[in-house]
Amino acid sequence: MSILLIAPDREMQSFRKALKSLDPNLDVEIWPDFANKERINLVVAWNHPENLLGQFPNLKVVSSLGSGVDHLMDDSSIPEDVTITRLVSPSLKTQMVDYVEMSCFNIIRKTPEYYRQRQKGIWKVLAHHSKEEISVGILGLGEIGGYTAEKLAANRWQVNGWSRSPKKLEGVKSYSKKELASFLKASNIVVCMLPLTGQTDGILDLELFKQMKKPGFLINTGRGRHLVEEDLIYALDAGILEAAVLDVFEKVPLPGTHPFWNRPRITITPHVAAITDPNELAQQLIDNYKRLSSGMELAHTVNREDGY
Repeated sequence: MSILLIAPDREMQSFRKALKSLDPNLDVEIWPDFANKERINLVVAWNHPENLLGQFPNLKVVSSLGSGVDHLMDDSSIPEDVTITRLVSPSLKTQMVDYVEMSCFNIIRKTPEYYRQRQKGIWKVLAHHSKEEISVGILGLGEIGGYTAEKLAANRWQVNGWSRSPKKLEGVKSYSKKELASFLKASNIVVCMLPLTGQTDGILDLELFKQMKKPGFLINTGRGRHLVEEDLIYALDAGILEAAVLDVFEKVPLPGTHPFWNRPRITITPHVAAITDPNELAQQLIDNYKRLSSGMELAHTVNREDGY
């Protein structure tokens, strides 16, 4: 049995080292260097080449390198009998809270505007918002979204949450799927933390922006395809939204000619809101590897029909 790590745009030796440190006898290979495709039973993948995963005849499990699994859901070459799992990591959750709260503070305290003033040598005090007058709305209250919502509420933010069904979270006002309009009307800063499915693809569009509470701001830490890019540009130009913070994009790296680079009210980060820790991945992966070897039920499995 062998584990294959596939992530063309990532440094994977640290992940292999973490796995081997926990189990020196483990057979761990890094794509594209592997000895025998028939020995591979478990693959860890992120932004893997199209149709690659259908080439391994004894593949049993495909694990995402992160919490998102849309890159696996979109791969029709993965056989139906192969189990898909995702990473559930404590550090991913805490990093996401830090990123979202940092972005919220930057929004209400006008940090990007002060950066721009500094570049021009301008000394000017700007009126800023307070926590009491700005509400944060979390789109998606799953493992990470729910945790983020509760932590923000504990830090005295006004927090709303929207999910398919109502959630009971400390300090968070919960809205169900049918209450999206009410959720948007009550939320100034909308944070997208949804899984990417057929229902959420393109959800961040002009119609959604128009329904948000004013002043309106967007933070997208979900997936690039959640956002209709042209609609965001129009919303910013028309004053429907004041600013946006984007950590995910449909094309990565973001092309140098992309119009987002020329928009001062868009803050861009290169998918760093939460970065997978090799040691945490290794622990979860080895646990599932042992479960697979023993015929036990795997942890953190993904429902293919739901997409998460």
